[in-house]
Amino acid sequence: MLPTNPAACASLAEAVRKPSALPLDQYEAKLDQFFGQYCHRDTAAGWRRDRTVRDTGPFTARFADGNWTGTDHGTHAPVVIWYSPEMADWLVANRADDGPAAEAPVPDGAMMVKEMYPAPAADCVAVPPERLFPTSGAAVMIRDAEGSFDGWFWGWYGFGADSGWAPDWPPPPSNPLPNMGFAQYCLNCHASAENNHTFASPKNIQGEPGRSLVFLSQNVPPQPPAESHHDAVTTQEDPVRRHVQPLAAPDRDVLAALRAYASGAAETDSVAPMPSQTYDQTWVAAGGPTAADTFLTSSQCLGCHDAGSTGLQFDMTAPNPHGAGLANLSPYATWRSSPMGLAGRDPFFFAQLASETQSFHPGASDVVQDTCLGCHGINGQRQFHIDGAADGGACAPFTREMVDAVPYPDGNPTADHAKFGALARDGNSCTACHRMALGEAGTAAADQPQNACVAERQAFLNPDNTGFAKTFTGSFLVGAPDRLIGPFENPKTKPMEAAFGNIPAHDTAIASSEICGTCHTVHLPVMQDAKVIAHTYEQTTYPEWAFSAYRTGESPDGTLPLGAGSAADSCQGCHMPSRDAAGVPYRSKIASIQEYSNFPQAENVRPPEEIDLAERDGFARHTLVGLNVFLIKIAQQFPDILGIGLPDPMLGKKGLDPLLRTERAMLDLAVESTAAITATEIANDGKTLSATVNIENKAGHKFPSGVGFRRAFVDFRVLDSDGETLWASGRTDAAGVLVDAAGAPVTGENWWNEDCSARIEPDKRLHQPHYQEITRQDQVQVYQELVSTPPDGPAICGPGSTPQGMLTTSFLSICSSVKDNRLLPHGYLGVEDRKVIAAALGAGEELALETGSYGVGDDPDYQTGGGDSFVYAVPLADLPAGKEPASVEATLYYQATPPFYLQDRFCTAKGPDTDRLKYLVGRLDLSGTEAEDWKLRVVTTGPVAIKAH
Repeated sequence: MLPTNPAACASLAEAVRKPSALPLDQYEAKLDQFFGQYCHRDTAAGWRRDRTVRDTGPFTARFADGNWTGTDHGTHAPVVIWYSPEMADWLVANRADDGPAAEAPVPDGAMMVKEMYPAPAADCVAVPPERLFPTSGAAVMIRDAEGSFDGWFWGWYGFGADSGWAPDWPPPPSNPLPNMGFAQYCLNCHASAENNHTFASPKNIQGEPGRSLVFLSQNVPPQPPAESHHDAVTTQEDPVRRHVQPLAAPDRDVLAALRAYASGAAETDSVAPMPSQTYDQTWVAAGGPTAADTFLTSSQCLGCHDAGSTGLQFDMTAPNPHGAGLANLSPYATWRSSPMGLAGRDPFFFAQLASETQSFHPGASDVVQDTCLGCHGINGQRQFHIDGAADGGACAPFTREMVDAVPYPDGNPTADHAKFGALARDGNSCTACHRMALGEAGTAAADQPQNACVAERQAFLNPDNTGFAKTFTGSFLVGAPDRLIGPFENPKTKPMEAAFGNIPAHDTAIASSEICGTCHTVHLPVMQDAKVIAHTYEQTTYPEWAFSAYRTGESPDGTLPLGAGSAADSCQGCHMPSRDAAGVPYRSKIASIQEYSNFPQAENVRPPEEIDLAERDGFARHTLVGLNVFLIKIAQQFPDILGIGLPDPMLGKKGLDPLLRTERAMLDLAVESTAAITATEIANDGKTLSATVNIENKAGHKFPSGVGFRRAFVDFRVLDSDGETLWASGRTDAAGVLVDAAGAPVTGENWWNEDCSARIEPDKRLHQPHYQEITRQDQVQVYQELVSTPPDGPAICGPGSTPQGMLTTSFLSICSSVKDNRLLPHGYLGVEDRKVIAAALGAGEELALETGSYGVGDDPDYQTGGGDSFVYAVPLADLPAGKEPASVEATLYYQATPPFYLQDRFCTAKGPDTDRLKYLVGRLDLSGTEAEDWKLRVVTTGPVAIKAH
């Protein structure tokens, strides 16, 4: 298998030696022609090769059940490396035994092609490599110092039509990592090379002195070839794999209840998917890192910080307690499948943004987009501003259109913004948090180029705030683009520094709640007629924690007033757990890289003190979940629409798919750490059945918290001896709409009439009030925040203002609070104490006031915090004739996207983002799950017997 057309190879050689000179789609076409004709085996053109196929690690055999099975432990499958003339000459000149003390850089255009074969090498060692077909393809390295910081183009190429290789553009339906490109995950091993990112030695080359390394090889035939880890990683899935098949046709009853048919439901497969995550690749440029490399896609982190990436180590994993396979607990896998990792593809967010720009604030569309994408597309929005400022531009708005920007085909209308689109779609990813500079570090970095336009954002969103409060709504500052902060002391710096020029640094701030609080305190302008008329807090999760028994009393700015609460714990204590249920710290290495002491021997590798990693106590899982199971279910059933892949890119088939682990983490959080519910004082006096329902809030903030449209409600049922429902408050239909005994929506459930032509009595702000006693089946205890718009004409907005406008889901229209009976956390401080802490954070007293409760009357539970108790007084005359009550049952449910919220999306916007959400909502199959009927069961009392009266 040698080149048959040397002239064609010669004509391709110049193009393939300069990857950065062509767009990747065009370059891969050239490379396909080059390798497809075996041009890399052109010895007449100066290419050289290894003597024979050789192992890259031990091969062991095991006899069980009458059969032998083999396992390869190599860093790659067995290889034959072919070297371009420049590469071979460099190796002989620089890495021979008598080579220079300091190696020169590998010259541009040098190439290595690692053909890979089934293990063990002994099966093929006697065959001349020219007669071997590379059944496992080839790992490719092409030197191009102008292409990236590390200066190599990396890739995997498969020979023949059945290899599984295909050009990366357009991406296949399974949205895998690209096969080729700059700064690929290959660096998780190659950054451990002593220099030049290669372990290659002239001792392997035919005709050079020396011998190749040898490893144990228990070749006991016959046995099937062992699949290499590289094969598993590069194998692409096609067609799309889903965890559950969605509904074949839209659920018309659900869509009708949500008003989704009013403007035409998306009923065909023509709905526009998000761009594939295969496009989401940015890297540190040659000569960097500079401010232009401040924000990077998570592709630069996954090679080392995803479990199993070397194929030989399985740190950062644990046995799956709920089934087969390993649970991947690595930072990348746990984050990637979380709502944080999906933030840049969240279909609810983009439909919300469409409503804001089309209906609520069309006159301020650019401002709204830049403001909102400054959180959900933060990496792209920030880098767009940084690069624009470096070119002398103003702080231009980052827009929704830029999120969809892709690089290929070359010259497409969005190509100029492809870098920013990739960053925005990557979600709230690694560099957003691990570059954050709080306290004195932020002050020192404020005027540096990586913080371009942050001061303008702070002035727009937090004009009167100081200190930490100026960073609210994700307006934090970041440190140098060559530094990433982490919680562990004395990190190994060389691998990360070699891979992309970043130095990991210990910083206690990364473990503080303020890392979360800057984004999870959302302070926004109140807009009317495209003008800012006030500011208000849309989301106060961090202050709710800071005012509770869970506050630590510490911050990167120093000690806070009133000290620690009685149950002090950080946000990370719940959402990034580093201890098990017994309080024992998790222990693991924090990366998967090529180490010295526990890897097959390699030449030209860094010494152990630079690359051998220690196990660390307090290894934190980047779980980062609340209870939005609905988003995770959509991702599991519609990965093609969201543009994502389901399998873990590194651990592959050895592990549980990350989205399944994320769902389990949410369900565990719901049951174990969210709330407790009991039914007590159950009495039947012959006329009325009464019961007190007690709910304890176990969260470190209000429940629900976060965006204001989240809600929880109580389903209370009176049951007969057969378990049949006789009376109920809190029934729902299949769309999650709260209904009465006749199945009609209760007051406040429908915001829009059926054709979306008008709001239903908007001036009355209809809703379920907070109850201390419930006596009817059309009364439901709903824990929620409801807010209203400014009235027409002059408006007074803010704490204590009288609601005059209509109820709204617009983030930038919040003028007055109508209701906030969300469950307070334990130890919630009174308003005067809240003012003291708010001032220390740099906020005004409105923060203390807006984090209070509204519409709860004189309910004492909202003075002390910790939960709520209220009474059901059921008239026995309302029960079916002849039926006797035997038990009661109370269940707490949660809705991340209640029906009124979805109605507002479908009635206030049109276009691809709204159509996409209709498509997903209409076909999502929740049957038989904990989220059936669009409500997540949190906790239940189960049936509680009624004592005879």
